[in-house]
Amino acid sequence: MPFQPIPQPPHSAGEPYRGLRARIDASQIPSPIDSIETDKENWEKQTYMTLPGVNPPLSTTDFVAFDQGNSNPKHMRVTTWNLPNSAHLTRECDIPLAVVVQPFADLDPREEPVPLVDCGPSGPARCAQCRGYINPWCTWVAGGNRWKCNLCSHETEVSQEYFSNLDPNFMRLDHADRPELNKGTVDFIVESDEYWAPPPLPKLAPTYFTPEPPPPTPREPVPLHYLFALDVSMIAVESGFLQSVCSVLLDVLYGGTAADGSTFEPCFPQGCRIAILTFDQALHFYNLSADLPHAHQLVVGDLEEIFLPLRNGLFVDPWESRTVVENLIGSLAERNSQTVIRESCLGGALIAGLASLAGRGGHIVMFQCTMPTIGPGALEPPTDESHVYGTDKERTLFIPRVRAWHQIAEECSDEGIGVSMFLGMSRTIDIGSIGIVPSTTGGELFFHPRYNPARDQIVLASQLQRLVTRTTAFSCVMRIRCSHGLRVSKYYGNFQERSPTDLTLGVFDSDKAVSALLGHSQTLDERQYAYLQCAVLYTSVDGQRRVRTCNLALPVVSLAGNVFRYADMDAVVCHLARESMTSLSSRRMAQIREDLTDKCSSILLGYRRNCAAAAAQSQLIIPEAFRALPIYTLAITKSKPLKGRNVSADVRNYYAKKILSMSVRNTMQYLYPRLLALHNLDENAALADATTGHFYLPSLMRDSHMFMEAHGVYLIDNDEFMIFWVGASVSPQILLDLFGVDDIGALDPSDMTELPILDTRLSQQVQYILGHRYSQRGRVPKMLVVRQNMDGMEIEFSDMLVEDQNNSAMSYLDYLCLVHKQIGAALTNGGSLSSNASLRGSPW
Repeated sequence: MPFQPIPQPPHSAGEPYRGLRARIDASQIPSPIDSIETDKENWEKQTYMTLPGVNPPLSTTDFVAFDQGNSNPKHMRVTTWNLPNSAHLTRECDIPLAVVVQPFADLDPREEPVPLVDCGPSGPARCAQCRGYINPWCTWVAGGNRWKCNLCSHETEVSQEYFSNLDPNFMRLDHADRPELNKGTVDFIVESDEYWAPPPLPKLAPTYFTPEPPPPTPREPVPLHYLFALDVSMIAVESGFLQSVCSVLLDVLYGGTAADGSTFEPCFPQGCRIAILTFDQALHFYNLSADLPHAHQLVVGDLEEIFLPLRNGLFVDPWESRTVVENLIGSLAERNSQTVIRESCLGGALIAGLASLAGRGGHIVMFQCTMPTIGPGALEPPTDESHVYGTDKERTLFIPRVRAWHQIAEECSDEGIGVSMFLGMSRTIDIGSIGIVPSTTGGELFFHPRYNPARDQIVLASQLQRLVTRTTAFSCVMRIRCSHGLRVSKYYGNFQERSPTDLTLGVFDSDKAVSALLGHSQTLDERQYAYLQCAVLYTSVDGQRRVRTCNLALPVVSLAGNVFRYADMDAVVCHLARESMTSLSSRRMAQIREDLTDKCSSILLGYRRNCAAAAAQSQLIIPEAFRALPIYTLAITKSKPLKGRNVSADVRNYYAKKILSMSVRNTMQYLYPRLLALHNLDENAALADATTGHFYLPSLMRDSHMFMEAHGVYLIDNDEFMIFWVGASVSPQILLDLFGVDDIGALDPSDMTELPILDTRLSQQVQYILGHRYSQRGRVPKMLVVRQNMDGMEIEFSDMLVEDQNNSAMSYLDYLCLVHKQIGAALTNGGSLSSNASLRGSPW
């Protein structure tokens, strides 16, 4: 039976190509899947050694790295692993010079954990001039009495207790026993109070009132405190959101029993304390002392002068006060079941959390259902947003409408407090305003529009579990130092930039990354490495002050060919996405989309001019390192923050803030979702080999309807949604093996929140694939089942097929034609794309 692709699924209208088409064979266009699968074959069976000179595996590969002095690529990736020696060469290549840092990234279980080093009361050795930390790339002089900083070349005296003699190779005799001298990523314990978090600057007008203000001295490290703040307004009760939150919170704190009768353990970190705050048009504090028969409620109704009504009993050990806490959380939904209060004072609740955690730092976890219309930061319902698209007012959708949200965010960040928000609203909530608080403090947004407990509670539970179990630091200050000739020109991510060099984050967890754009301040020496060091000063969950350092040594080159050969497309794409999201508050979306196309074309033009000038002008030349750059650039323009047509401002803001903090791996998987044909799985795919016990995962397929058949079942996953697409002509046996029904009409998408566990080979294979992906990201995405031409959510599925003509943008083939046209015009007319608007030929 010949292959019959399905017609294009329902979609938001695309953009046709205008003008004469270039001669590009559709069957020969570069596929990102080929690169991904080839890289997996190369690196999943061997260890990546981190010494300079080798291209690292792609971020999408499950590789194992051995730290030899350069940090694991999971912690640091640069846009090229051979740095151009001058600003001129950087401009010639047009590859943005950037580094993406994920200091607390989860490592593969087969990799060595990050070593913890205790250098005693004096702390780690630091350069007396640039204050850089000792690392494997420093050298030793004067018989080991001084060490030369690799960042600034200054020589610093070695303290008596840190001294060691040198061997004939000028290496310390204790080199092998000192992780900080041979590992690129290290945690230093710092006991001195000079490393404690400084107090915020005094304010003319206090935000809150307390009889016991925190002392104006550096904050002594304490274990992480969590404040759970719950919206108990009428909408939260009626939607079932409050009941779900209470149920999930109890499971996280104390464990419970699953639907199948199995029990699960609590996952809340030992030693941490919790407080409970509820709010509607007033604030409700609770005394949770273990010696009380039940929690005592204290109500603060004055939202103009918020004060903290108690200190003792506010934060408690959840195990010592288990009876009190369980009774309170278990009764909140019933206690508020008859409420008629629709208002919610989210801003007031945040200020109350700030007052309770001031002086010690911590994490505020908010559960919110409605737009805050009362108290600090009160918002008016927004006007129709459709009329601002395409105008200069478009950027106002991405900035807070009330200044108070900026102030709350900055004060929380100054106090070492992170804020995360779970949003379960049924109508607009203005993420453009309230979302500034999580994004400034290093927290996270969790988005559940039109919350349905039957569908969304399982996702909510996994998100909250991930939030409390992942590696988390708080009261953080981060700085990236460069060696002579380099400088950091701009940072991208979710943080507060208090100074040109230091970033402040209330919390910083293993899922978050920060990137920095680098620039040349002078020509670099090709005979020397260039160095980068990221240092994060933080407090661990158990209350220990530490510094995590990540180091890179990079070769310097003067030839464009070497720059392109060692380019890292994943880091480039991540940087372009972050740069685009940052621009939303200052530029129109159409301009951002045009610039993305220009930057993609400029990189390919840089390669053409410097490395393939002899090729025919009519030929589209794409370097091996950037084979998939056009499709990933197109995918950025099709992402929800930037796509055309009707997308609500809340959705745009949520995804923009999410992309700004994503790791490189998550960014790549979000932009180009993983598509898998489940009906064509090999017999042994995703099943353990009887002799070796090894699993192998099936190959992915390209994101286009041109490769899909109507009798198939497909799984697409972008880390936010996991969608099963069921073809109209699917075999009843496949339906029975996977879903437990033999008729497509009997398949009810609204009822299916989890894939049923069946005693069939196909079910076991798919369950393993899902389990593998859950373990990779640590949480469960939202699951949807859509049937061909039967379910409205098929639009969500079709929009994830980024190679098709959809999302108000071109198909991949048409986009390649556009890029080819731009490059051809630049070669014919001379000049660069960035300086000559007439060469753009943009369709937008």
